[in-house]
Amino acid sequence: MFYTDESLDTPDFKKYNRIKIIIRVGQTVFFFAGLIVMLACRWNYSLYSAMENLKYSSLLSFLMFVYIMDIIVTVITFPVAFYSGYILEHKYNLTSQKFGAWLKDEAKDFLVSFVMTLPLLLFFYYILHTFTAFWWLPFGVILFFFSVVMAQLYPILIFPLFHKSVPVENNDLMERISRLSEKASVRIEKILSFDMSKSTNKANAMFTGLGKTKRILLGDTLLNNFSTDEIETVIAHELGHYKHKHIVKNLITGTFVSFFSLFIISQVYAFALKFVNPGGAITDTASLPLLLLVAMVLGLIISPIMSGISRKYEYQADKFAVVETGKYDIFADALKKLNSQNLGDPDPHPLIEWLFYSHPSINNRIRAVENLKALNMKNMNSKS
Repeated sequence: MFYTDESLDTPDFKKYNRIKIIIRVGQTVFFFAGLIVMLACRWNYSLYSAMENLKYSSLLSFLMFVYIMDIIVTVITFPVAFYSGYILEHKYNLTSQKFGAWLKDEAKDFLVSFVMTLPLLLFFYYILHTFTAFWWLPFGVILFFFSVVMAQLYPILIFPLFHKSVPVENNDLMERISRLSEKASVRIEKILSFDMSKSTNKANAMFTGLGKTKRILLGDTLLNNFSTDEIETVIAHELGHYKHKHIVKNLITGTFVSFFSLFIISQVYAFALKFVNPGGAITDTASLPLLLLVAMVLGLIISPIMSGISRKYEYQADKFAVVETGKYDIFADALKKLNSQNLGDPDPHPLIEWLFYSHPSINNRIRAVENLKALNMKNMNSKS
């Protein structure tokens, strides 16, 4: 069954998603062009020379160089971020957030990123100057442990900075979640509702955390607009990720990709440096924009592959949701409502889906659910 949202003027969600993709592509092109122009004009070397003239330590000069570059990029791209995150969302009635609140969240996000990247930058500086050409190996180890620690700390340290959470008070829903959790062999520490509506009218549910910080987070926009049956199937989908060990698989895959990527980046960076800055060392702070450029190119190559794996996992989680609840039609309806509330494109061009979507399109997901329903009916008829 082909799904088109009749509650929306079709060009609206098509146009909204087209603008989002254009902005995303435009930002990527801008970063590429900016890095290439910077390296060609040697502005990065001029900036670092100014840092050195201040007679600070090499470590402090390194940190100043990185953060000044970050601030410059943030300021230059702010108009685009403002349009994409504020103007566009208001234009399509996806948020009622005031400008001051939006700006506060952006500033908070910038500061949190600043604090979180500081230890990584310190480790990177030490590792690069200690292991030189082999910097990629110990840095990969650091990234692995950092990702594990952050996965555990995010729900209790980072998320509360942006949202307030309270226990879900729907006893019926809680009982259903408990039964589903047993089927998935997952112990959930907390099931919370968070004030998603303060920043967006979109709806979402998520699992977050590891070990004792593992919890289900349900947006209030989901709880207020979806039936208990629909919410149950959405949560069953999230539990499907745990049942199929997608979190562990993503961690293993991400670790392998991280080490592989860092190795390739280190080799290409060392090779390209001979042409961009002949005689320069890989430890030169001023040459780091070249390292970033190499990393971005590799990221563009790897991203569709990782998105393909993610889409496969989503299908598996969908299957768990409908098989364990038996609510094929209700889950399909929930997908439609989510897509409508989030103004998603139900049927993007296959190339667009392959390049940019970490989740399958809604039409593809509904087709898969309908196929599972037909297979279930066939099996039931054969048994009878």
